[in-house]
Amino acid sequence: MTTPFPIQEVAAQLAEQRRHWRDSHQRSQEPGGREFPSRDALAQTLGLLKGVLFPMRLGPHDLLQESEDFYVAHTLDAALHRLQTQIALELRYTQRSPAGTEEQAQALTRQFALALPGIRRLLDSDVQAAYEGDPAARTVDEVLLCYPGVLALIHHRIAHQLYVLQLPLLARIVSELAHSETGIDIHPGAQIGEGFFIDHGTGVVVGETAVIGRKVRIYQAVTLGAKRFVQTAQGHLQKGQPRHPIVEDGVVIYAGATILGRVTLGAGAVIGGNVWLTQSVAAGAHVTQASLQAAAQRPRSEPTLPAEEAAL
Repeated sequence: MTTPFPIQEVAAQLAEQRRHWRDSHQRSQEPGGREFPSRDALAQTLGLLKGVLFPMRLGPHDLLQESEDFYVAHTLDAALHRLQTQIALELRYTQRSPAGTEEQAQALTRQFALALPGIRRLLDSDVQAAYEGDPAARTVDEVLLCYPGVLALIHHRIAHQLYVLQLPLLARIVSELAHSETGIDIHPGAQIGEGFFIDHGTGVVVGETAVIGRKVRIYQAVTLGAKRFVQTAQGHLQKGQPRHPIVEDGVVIYAGATILGRVTLGAGAVIGGNVWLTQSVAAGAHVTQASLQAAAQRPRSEPTLPAEEAAL
């Protein structure tokens, strides 16, 4: 004779734990619909938006070019309605009130829609940068269909627009969907200029307040992170403080490099593989592990590594 599973006992204990969580976080116990956005629903919406942005490459496999405009308009309408629902859920979640959220959600969805042509222009520059920067790339179509760095940037360009519209939860979900699929972790708050190329990509981390200029190229396992976290008098971490690097135009950062803190990598600088960097770098500098060791012997008054440092 088999022993039945303790279904009712476990369900009751889980219900009690949920009540405890909601009480401790001052969540509503009243019956009702979903409290916050759905990761699955947002993933489906992203699939539609990818088709809108690149219909003949990321849209349905049987799409014909003569039907492209109709497909984009029809799919965009469906995607925006779904997105509006998720935006309304985030607004209700953050404002703790349904009052006026539908009108706000509609206005924010409209702003997002108007940003899509600009997002497409940025993504075109990212795809072109990947094609030009990788000798193994045979076509721009191969880059768009196959490169994880491009997929991560499609998500990031969408997530960043949601972040700008002050929808941080939706933005973070969009970025984490890409993180799960590619191993590339770009916070939606990061500001990234046109023509950004992430080669290979696995293990790349870009923090919330990072600022990246035009035509920057980075390789796998690069971290643009924070050096330290400022705390309040009560011991809580301060949110939103500038704490990640500024990377100017044309910088190249090779695999495994770690750049921490609010430092600046000057335009055209080249950062070698596996470098650990916590100070600013002059424009045009070539930084290697050997050059860092030499710089460590100098007086601390020098704020940046000069451009004439040892070449890679």
